Amino acid sequence: MKRIILAAALCLAALPARADRVRPVTDPETLAACGECHMAFQPAFLPARSWTRMMGQLSGHFGDNAAMAADKAERIRQVLVAGAADTGGGKAGSKALRGVGQYDTPQRITELPRFAAKHQRIAEREWKRPEVTSKANCPACHKAAEAGLYDDD
Repeated sequence: MKRIILAAALCLAALPARADRVRPVTDPETLAACGECHMAFQPAFLPARSWTRMMGQLSGHFGDNAAMAADKAERIRQVLVAGAADTGGGKAGSKALRGVGQYDTPQRITELPRFAAKHQRIAEREWKRPEVTSKANCPACHKAAEAGLYDDD
């Protein structure tokens, strides 16, 4: 019995100490459309109402025109809503929404309380480095972000 406990402890010790895993985007159409300009963010970071609002305002998408055919936008909206923090995001989704009001419709993942708390010690100059340039450029620091792995290395 002691050997089993020791083996389990060693296996757990080999895992990253503080890693957040989020179900990655796998839908090809969503990956292509969203990934054309930025990483296709995992739906579990926002509630369904936020994704619905965002997909309904694509002509003014954070200063850019990301408009697309209505049927394509609707299919992508469905993918995002299905995996949203309050519908299909699971444990990671419930963590993402801590501190977000029940009726709030946050649009920027970088403005969520959890994001702010996890990144509070990062100096402003780090965000401005040429390889980073934006708080929304997750893969600059989290190399496996697109696969849904956000380690604290």
